[in-house]
Amino acid sequence: MQPTVVINQPEQTLVVDGVEFDFYNMPGSEAPAELTFFLPQWNAFCGAEILSHVMHNILTLRGAKVRDALLWSDYIGQSIDRLDNVETFFNSHHWPTWGHERIITQMQQQQDMYKFIHDQTVRLANIGYTPKEIAEKLTLPKSLAGNFHLRGYYGTLSHNSKAVYQHYFGWYEGNPAQLNPLPPVESSLRYVEFMGGADAVLEKAAVYLGKGEYRWVGEVLNHVVFADPDNMPARNMLAEAYRQMGYQAESGPWRDIYLSGAKELSEGTRDENLSVFLARDFMLQVPMIEFMKALSVTLDADKAEDERLKINILFTELEQNFVLSIRNSVMHYRELPTDPGADASIAISGSLFFQIMMKQVGITDLLTSEELEVEGSVLKLIKFFSLLGEPNDNFNIVTP
Repeated sequence: MQPTVVINQPEQTLVVDGVEFDFYNMPGSEAPAELTFFLPQWNAFCGAEILSHVMHNILTLRGAKVRDALLWSDYIGQSIDRLDNVETFFNSHHWPTWGHERIITQMQQQQDMYKFIHDQTVRLANIGYTPKEIAEKLTLPKSLAGNFHLRGYYGTLSHNSKAVYQHYFGWYEGNPAQLNPLPPVESSLRYVEFMGGADAVLEKAAVYLGKGEYRWVGEVLNHVVFADPDNMPARNMLAEAYRQMGYQAESGPWRDIYLSGAKELSEGTRDENLSVFLARDFMLQVPMIEFMKALSVTLDADKAEDERLKINILFTELEQNFVLSIRNSVMHYRELPTDPGADASIAISGSLFFQIMMKQVGITDLLTSEELEVEGSVLKLIKFFSLLGEPNDNFNIVTP
């Protein structure tokens, strides 16, 4: 459901069902919208996802915007300053902590951990170290490293330091060799050729596999698999290296990634896609402007070359109209009154539009639906939908 009360101040007190909540707004930390709160009646603080019993992710390995480690640390410091009377600490994940001194100590250590990762990554970057070098070099100080709730069971010092580097410096590390390298398949073909061919690489890699140097085996055999995806001895050996790295990984996400890579090499990708349609009721609460954003990035630029189209989309139950235009292989969208000069206009329910977005309804079904009204050129409308690409979350990861 859409919210009826919005917390938009740094501190805001509300009484909810007879219980007093002191809300603390902390946007741009673990999430774009992040909210913690204190319950004065019980001296209990909910740290949401700002605090936990592990090192969190500054950048999720599944892919997301980089989080601001410095702001994250500052928010924890602000919370400490507010919690003179706290006796119980709980959060969105893990177990509670009891006792004022234990809670404050835990919070201070978490605050210092995120600031340490931030400050030391920036320090090393400023004297010329690259992300991989920083990740290998950085270790938590002994005063922090021995605490269970700072262990890398989820986030890791390695990828979190790389995230801080990315936040400030981006992907380019300053080495011209990284500025415009060959794409993976082309470079792998040349690597394998330079190393004496796939059989020679496999023979040498087997020696390193036996010595337990799995990171090196993974790096080398990745080239062989990209050069020759059907080379099963290479795929099997690489899968074994990934399995061993997965078994050794302290971080749960790292283990999942390594074992997923091994599974793809051994069994291929799955046949079915994940369906957002399962979250239909939730998605129908999402503002329509967000669907316009999502729709625009499905435009196939090659198909849209030299196309100029303008479509009105009126969402009937919301009485909300968007004007969508395509030019220069780009889709623009604005919430405006109906444009009489558009090539076509449709009046549609939000539910049916969602089904179109999720590819649950095809263009033929759409045009014959009683939930759709069309004015203008049906051919231009068909052309518009034909320019949208197909979703695919079943793509390869460790093979071309």
